[in-house]
Amino acid sequence: MTIKIVIADDNSFIREGMKIILSTYGDFEVLATLNDGQEAVDYCKWNKVDIALLDVRMPNMNGVEATKLIAEQTVTKPVILTTFDDDEYIFDAIKNGAKGYLLKNTEPERIREAIKSVYHGNTVMQDVVLDKLKSNMDGSKKDEHKIDASLFTEREMGIMALIAKGYSNKSIAKQLFISEGTVANHITSILGKTGLEHRTQIAIYYLTGSVG
Repeated sequence: MTIKIVIADDNSFIREGMKIILSTYGDFEVLATLNDGQEAVDYCKWNKVDIALLDVRMPNMNGVEATKLIAEQTVTKPVILTTFDDDEYIFDAIKNGAKGYLLKNTEPERIREAIKSVYHGNTVMQDVVLDKLKSNMDGSKKDEHKIDASLFTEREMGIMALIAKGYSNKSIAKQLFISEGTVANHITSILGKTGLEHRTQIAIYYLTGSVG
């Protein structure tokens, strides 16, 4: 199965360089390189795209806004590929449905594995991104959870923690020695208690206490 990708970045050197790198892998097909978020949204609406790699800072429509529209209106999975200069956008991007948040200086092989992981249903955030997210939320202490643990069972808390680390249902089931069906039931319960709609929102909720 070939994973079909588009790359949106207003820096032509970066987007064309990324296209060259990803095209060396036989399991990827780069369908298009685009200049901004609006172009990415339009392309994903009219073409079968598996993964959209989006920069954050782009003219006309930035990557955070594009992420929301792509997640809501297409079957494409948006992945943010950006720099730490854009770290203030991490929360909004993931809240808007980003399935991954990677740094541009990541080694190509790791980007490749991240794209494949997202394609197979996982959420991928590098540890440095997660740490950045935790440390910057309202100046709170890094190890302090804001969520009301009394609302959840111990098992639900454990599952939320693993979701926040990007684990799939299958991986969570293996980690906790329970069935995938049981994991799904717990996630349904978590969504019901929080009013959230999907896994990436659970990850943000677990890390920040906000249902956004």
